[in-house]
Amino acid sequence: MGRALIAASAIPERATILDVRWRLGGPPAIDDYLAGHIPGAVFVDLEEMCGPPGAGGRHPLPDPPALQRVLRRAGVQAGRPVVVYDYGDGMAAARAWWTLRWAGHPEVFVLEGGFPAWDGPVEAGSDFVVRPGGMPVLSADDAARVAKEGVLLDARAPERFRGETEPIDPVAGHIPGARNLPYASLVAVGQAALPLGAKEIGAYCGSGVTAAHTILALHEAGRDDAALYVGSWSEWITDPDRPIATGDER
Repeated sequence: MGRALIAASAIPERATILDVRWRLGGPPAIDDYLAGHIPGAVFVDLEEMCGPPGAGGRHPLPDPPALQRVLRRAGVQAGRPVVVYDYGDGMAAARAWWTLRWAGHPEVFVLEGGFPAWDGPVEAGSDFVVRPGGMPVLSADDAARVAKEGVLLDARAPERFRGETEPIDPVAGHIPGARNLPYASLVAVGQAALPLGAKEIGAYCGSGVTAAHTILALHEAGRDDAALYVGSWSEWITDPDRPIATGDER
């Protein structure tokens, strides 16, 4: 195959570049990647290129399908060369190089000198800071109150709302006072089905996923105050003291 080390100036223009900076014992190097990396490089945690620790050692061979998912997510292609780099000691990059070669990739290189040897422009990662509170959220107590004083929409299928069947959660039924507005019917009917005049409005489903679509529809209809009960039915039923309604009762 020839030499595996490559100088920064010789990186092929069409190469896929993987940032595999890694520290034995941690912490993960993702923060260093976000602070600055070779333009176009994709961060891959070396731990993801290994199997889980256990009888095979701390960094055993990966499960081929799992490794394939990691590499495809990183944009690795069979017909394009891959260049890997680390902090400069070559340790993590060598293991990544070996793993890719073991996996059958024909053209893999290690950046000689690692990231410190790169003298070109540096690309920073995202500067986004998570600041919760941008969308209204309901607790279980809030959901019970909204069901009594406003409108609490249950986005599940009618038979689940009525408690006739429950294929996912261990208890069937719905939050007393809630109204059933199934996701499927909302998709079909659109905003016409929404009780937009309610003083206060919220939505829930089984686990807060389907109901997010209801919140999206309410938002688009002008109800920016619509709140999601994120825990939804799967949280509601964890407390045996919370009441449960069945049938069409509210």
